[in-house]
Amino acid sequence: MYNGISISVSDDHSDEIAGNMKVRIRKKRRKLGFHKNNGFCSIIFRKIMRWWTLLIFVPAIGLLILEGSRLTRKTPDEINGSIDSHVQVAENKPVGNLNRVDPITRVVNGSRQPCLKLLPPEALENLDMPIAANTKSPVKRVVYRSEVGKSYAGDNAALFQSNTTRFNLFTGYQTLQERKQSFKVNETPTIHCGFYSDDGGFRISEEDKDFMKTCAAVVSTCTFGGGDDLYQPIGMSEASLRKVCYVAFWDEVTLSMQEAAGTTIGKDHMIGKWRIVIVRDLPFADQRLNGKIPKMFGGIVVDKNVKPSAVPQARYSIWVDSKSQFRRDPLGVLEALLWRTNSVLAISEHGARSSVYDEGKAVVKKHKATPEEVDVQLTQYRLDGFPDDKRFNGKKALAEASIIVRENTPMTNLFMCLWFNEAVRFTSRDQMSFPYVLRQLNLKNINMFPVCTRRDLVNSMGHKRKAKPLAYRDLSIVNT
Repeated sequence: MYNGISISVSDDHSDEIAGNMKVRIRKKRRKLGFHKNNGFCSIIFRKIMRWWTLLIFVPAIGLLILEGSRLTRKTPDEINGSIDSHVQVAENKPVGNLNRVDPITRVVNGSRQPCLKLLPPEALENLDMPIAANTKSPVKRVVYRSEVGKSYAGDNAALFQSNTTRFNLFTGYQTLQERKQSFKVNETPTIHCGFYSDDGGFRISEEDKDFMKTCAAVVSTCTFGGGDDLYQPIGMSEASLRKVCYVAFWDEVTLSMQEAAGTTIGKDHMIGKWRIVIVRDLPFADQRLNGKIPKMFGGIVVDKNVKPSAVPQARYSIWVDSKSQFRRDPLGVLEALLWRTNSVLAISEHGARSSVYDEGKAVVKKHKATPEEVDVQLTQYRLDGFPDDKRFNGKKALAEASIIVRENTPMTNLFMCLWFNEAVRFTSRDQMSFPYVLRQLNLKNINMFPVCTRRDLVNSMGHKRKAKPLAYRDLSIVNT
């Protein structure tokens, strides 16, 4: 019975059907018999599929055991040698930002381009510094004002008190009237500045001064108070290695901390590519102010045995903050940022703000200076008629001053002295005083390059530790 329909089948017919079914069954069995004959291969295949992980890892473990037994038969010197070679390979690889040379790019008109366009390597090798200096400057010679009638009590940093001016024997004692007069440009301006007094501090050896006199171009940095480590410059051409000096200014605190960490200076005064210049008798207790001296006068040799107006200097200088690793060819940077753009000063635009008054609020908010210090500075700027403009000559007025590229002309030397005096008189946050000096002096031929160019010039490592302030005694100036 199937779906209610009965089918009658005779015995003969049933036998025929049965016979046919037997035939089909025999055929299937013959096929099954074919697989059965190959059963050994099937079993092996199934075993492999089930235990393949062991088949892979067991030989690997065996190789590790064999390698371990081979190492135990090595001498200690052989083992150390292999470790050293491994470490050497690892040191050549970038660690975080350190030693990275990949370019920083940005999108311009729909296409991605490098932020800093250097000449090709073969052109860098044949690049020479321009012979003729910039002769169109309205300033022909700067005369540095020297204080007289002051005696020195033994520790210039002791003269810095929280409730008195930070001017001292290194800076001179500039009045507000002298400050106003200093911004009037003429062929031979007479101004206050540092590096002129035998009793002012910031002493370096005669050997170091002689070395710096040989430098036509210099890349400089400094670490005072043991704040940062020293990062070796990378990415330079052979031409730059021959023609450019690398000078790192340390104080005695940094020297002792680095020596305690195992860093030693060679008999040639070098650590890698850096010439280490030890500075003694720093003028300020505030290490931020001490750092402004090599930053703003980095291309100038501090030589107190000659008249201030005859201070020898490198013709070109590149300043790099100690928190950064310089990673581009110096001659290529000078060509790209100064010579190609016909500029005497190149500095990065500020990445976050454009107004000095907005910067003042940020400085207070971040506790970089006291509200009272900032208020005194900005009040003076308002009295001087300094506007709250976000642009100057078509570019952002506020600068990020961790990298400064310049030709050391009388005009840029004047600019740096005026900028330094503002940092001493008001706050040490030089970003606040830069736009004021720029506008007051009306400096021409300045290249305010974009933030992405600054990022391409260096690997930013950040500050490693807080700089130690100088300890000082309560001393005072003795008038004679």
